[in-house]
Amino acid sequence: MSRLFAAMVSLAGVGDAQPNLKSTVLGLIAASILVLQGCATAPARLSAVPRELTTKAEVPGMPGVRYVAGIDSPQLMQAAFESLEREQEYRAREEQKGPMPAAVYAAISGGGDNGAFAAGILNAWTETGTRPVFKLVTGISTGALIAPFAFLGPKYDATLKEVYTTLSPKDVMKPRSFLGGVLSDGMADNAPLLRLTRKSVTEDLLKEIAAEYAKGRMLLVATADLDARRGIIWDMGKIASYGGPSALDLFVKVMVASASVPGGFPPMMIDVEVDGKPYQEMHVDGGIVAQVFAYPSVIRVKEEAASMGVSRERKLYVIRNARLDTEWAQVERSTMSIAARAVTSLIQSQGIGDLYRIYATAQRDGVDFNLGFIPASFNAPHKEEFDNEYMRALYDTGYQMALKGYPWVKAPPGFTLPSTAAAAK
Repeated sequence: MSRLFAAMVSLAGVGDAQPNLKSTVLGLIAASILVLQGCATAPARLSAVPRELTTKAEVPGMPGVRYVAGIDSPQLMQAAFESLEREQEYRAREEQKGPMPAAVYAAISGGGDNGAFAAGILNAWTETGTRPVFKLVTGISTGALIAPFAFLGPKYDATLKEVYTTLSPKDVMKPRSFLGGVLSDGMADNAPLLRLTRKSVTEDLLKEIAAEYAKGRMLLVATADLDARRGIIWDMGKIASYGGPSALDLFVKVMVASASVPGGFPPMMIDVEVDGKPYQEMHVDGGIVAQVFAYPSVIRVKEEAASMGVSRERKLYVIRNARLDTEWAQVERSTMSIAARAVTSLIQSQGIGDLYRIYATAQRDGVDFNLGFIPASFNAPHKEEFDNEYMRALYDTGYQMALKGYPWVKAPPGFTLPSTAAAAK
């Protein structure tokens, strides 16, 4: 998400070594969009869900598979209760006695081809023999593409490594002509990414996810409903539990939607219905709502679990596929260069803000917070999106750091909470 402008420039065929031409092309993109708005023929779609009906929309045949961020918290809380009940039932069936094991959560952020960092960490974590079975895995954008494989564990390490070390631009997108992109719904066609995802996400994989869902584990992915301008959290384990071609199709669409940068790639159109009447929702990159998420702050995990008589240790691992330090660059005195720099700065700040919120929530709930992010020392050249050499270098960085025992940070940089004594005053 943070490289939206750079990606659009790449699609227009302009390299990083041509800053003046880059600004010109970006300016032409913006100007052409304004000029051609009245005559463009956008791809057809069914009607969007009317504003007053948005809270009633459901996926046909699969009710209750998603939650509106910030609105459906009671429903998400109920889903968490049900996952705990499934876990307890599974332990009883397997005659697992003793205290509940630690609940370990993993939150994987967006970051485009920076997802190679998370892939490297996960694979090396397996190599050390200390990788936990995650109770909850969440993902946004590139994190959404990683999350199902991280959820299923070491069996899919080879898949993650292959995707994030051998992927090339042609495997992800098919550039459209400049005019074709402006007149359509994205500067590139993401059909290659859709094909790649359909190849990796099979009915057998969904059955594996459904089996883990039945044990009380949760897999959540976030997208953004562009019509309603709201974040949507998808319960991917519940989708998998429905099974069949429709569930597989929805599962894939949600993954790709979460990684579809608006303007750069076409949105995913998801069919829904209200009282039997069909509509379509337009879903795009969840990164326009948040860069990373764990669970809504309104859910008080420790208190809610205690109400069910459950006491357990909880750990959270957040993998931020980005650097947290500011990257210096001389900005051209031109409209598009200034705008591009401002947008990337805004996204970086949003990502840090997400970490602050997650950390504060974890502290409140007694969850052990652990943060990993791309180190400031990493400086491999990045020639284009999905640059093989860049991704391999970043994968190796994450891998080597984790192989030595990843130096998880216990709080976001610069974050401090007031002491109890200070708060009392």
